[in-house]
Amino acid sequence: MVRDKDRKGVPKGLVFDIQKFSLHDGPGIRTVVFLKGCPLSCLWCSNPEGQGKAPELVYRRDRCIGTAQCGQCMEICLEQAIEVDPSGAVFIDRDRCNGCGDCSHVCPSQALEVSGRWVSVQEVLAIVEEDDAFYARSGGGLTLSGGEPLAQGAFSLALLRAARARGIDTAIETTGLCNWKTLREAASLADRIFFDIKCLASERHQRVTGVSNQPIVDNFRRLRDAFPDLETVVRTPIVPGVNDSEDEIQAIRGFVQRTGRGCRYELLPYHGFGGPKYATLGKRYTLTHLRPPSAARMQALQRVATLPHC
Repeated sequence: MVRDKDRKGVPKGLVFDIQKFSLHDGPGIRTVVFLKGCPLSCLWCSNPEGQGKAPELVYRRDRCIGTAQCGQCMEICLEQAIEVDPSGAVFIDRDRCNGCGDCSHVCPSQALEVSGRWVSVQEVLAIVEEDDAFYARSGGGLTLSGGEPLAQGAFSLALLRAARARGIDTAIETTGLCNWKTLREAASLADRIFFDIKCLASERHQRVTGVSNQPIVDNFRRLRDAFPDLETVVRTPIVPGVNDSEDEIQAIRGFVQRTGRGCRYELLPYHGFGGPKYATLGKRYTLTHLRPPSAARMQALQRVATLPHC
């Protein structure tokens, strides 16, 4: 899908959510902008709507009033991507659906909606600046997340520049899998970076995320070499059966420690809150059998993760 540009020629960004009053994505009260598109396909991803690079149709079956009483979505769909399942509810043929959103406009129960809209830098900043007073009092600001925000490099960099020009504190949450030139430029514009390292075992990383971790490891080394004083927080989501061993966390801690001082290492417990989203996108969530790690287990792993100089 072709995206248009704003008056200064900056491509618009594809955003699937803007969350206000966040307290977990950097210091203070923050506005988090979630951008679509991610090169990873982590099995535990809690934002599957952020993986695709184009707008996607979301179908909430529990809201659908059925084709017997409605059927407007079927009538308006020119791609013939909406059919009737045996229960009388609608079924979305994802291969035919182009994410245009025509059906969502006529759905009376809001069972259908499009995840992802193209916005300009100025449109995002207008939303962010609504909470200037909260940022000033709490030390908060703007956080770019996703998806992978740096996959939309031109837009993210333009947004960071504009925020910095307005004195807004900025943070980036990144998978680390992006163009080094983009990461380097983003780091020069951000007040802090949250950098995910899922695991160091390359074969396991490939199996659970769909990609090699070598570019991520290389980018982290480059980032620490080029910006040793930038506030950098490494994060690892603790997923049972994937990376919840003390050996794995010790290996990541050692890797982070070897890149220099001034870095923090945090562990985040797995949760299945994003599981129900998969069905709304026509996807299957494969980790329904997992349970979050216990508080005691997280405490034990966090002791292993603590860097000596922190």
